[in-house]
Amino acid sequence: MTMTSTPLKDALKAALAVGERGVQVAAYLDGRLIADEAAGQWEPADGGDARPVTPDTLFPVFSITKAVTATAVNLQVQRGLISYDTPVARVWPEYGVHGKDEITVGHVLCHRSGVPQIDASVTVDTLGDWDALTAMVADQIPVAPPDTMNAYSAYGFGWTLGEVVRRTDPQHRGFHQFVRDEVLAPLGMDDFFLGLPDEQVPRVAALLGQTPPPPVPGSLLDRVSPAHLPFGPLMYNDRRVQRAGLPSAGGIATARAVARLFSIYAQRGRCDGTEFLTEATIRRCEIPRPAEPDQTYGYVMPVGLGGLWLTAPGVSASSPGGALTVGILSHTGAGGTLGWAEPAIGLSVAILHNRTFFGSPDPLPFGQIGDAVHALVADQTGA
Repeated sequence: MTMTSTPLKDALKAALAVGERGVQVAAYLDGRLIADEAAGQWEPADGGDARPVTPDTLFPVFSITKAVTATAVNLQVQRGLISYDTPVARVWPEYGVHGKDEITVGHVLCHRSGVPQIDASVTVDTLGDWDALTAMVADQIPVAPPDTMNAYSAYGFGWTLGEVVRRTDPQHRGFHQFVRDEVLAPLGMDDFFLGLPDEQVPRVAALLGQTPPPPVPGSLLDRVSPAHLPFGPLMYNDRRVQRAGLPSAGGIATARAVARLFSIYAQRGRCDGTEFLTEATIRRCEIPRPAEPDQTYGYVMPVGLGGLWLTAPGVSASSPGGALTVGILSHTGAGGTLGWAEPAIGLSVAILHNRTFFGSPDPLPFGQIGDAVHALVADQTGA
């Protein structure tokens, strides 16, 4: 049962006042939904009339999808089907060409594979062809030896790890089916879609706002995220992209579903009283990769060895720099979407919206929202 929170409602109004169009927030405390709020408006991609955002409105969540993919990989490790030290080419021999035979599952999870890029020929029309995309990923030439460079893999992460999961599944399911069966259904994430069915299209908020500036031609970012595949509204409002369910960035969900995923990390692997992820998995997620600048984006990105991040940016108006950085397991998404867990207090939170921001405003208008959630937790726990 959720609790009515005047500070949280005020925080959502404040976000709208500084530029948000529609925003949604959900939070779980020790696996119990304590907040599920929404404010503002959204429009369907077909240009229909604006309508109020509700807790059931669906939003593209961009790279938060990587947390789902990482969870699928962590499950396969727990089951003994692979290890973090398993070379990708051991289960996917075609991947081992061009000197990629020593790249391990763990290297890919923490974005240190040395192969962050995807093929420059990839277009929106080919995004739904799993076999074609994985063949292109397998044929990439490394930009650096494995475990020598931090380089965030915006797209390739999902197809690489998704194919590892597919090839190690004893039931030989496609990756999307595996995710539905082994992650979304067991965790009760009914409103997280990786490959959006036609009947759910009327619930999806069209994205508005900024598109990121194009990468410098020839830069690593240009190869990792080609200019014709921008992480912005035009591409992610495209039905072809929504249907494809990109394993790195194609999830479409409610804040409630995203917060449900992170509630498993907040409870150190427990789901409804049973173990879903092991303590060893959670501990690995909490270990940071080397704190060196990421060569894709040019700054230090706090990524952990288990595929999650170790910061929640822009969600505290009262903390230095606006970020939560201690005891955090999270994943961000392009344009400002965010889900995070705080295992020390059993809290998970997700904030989704339909107006993408890439550099402005700075910080994102979520600080008051995060602080209001923490105040709600304090009210309930007496902390």
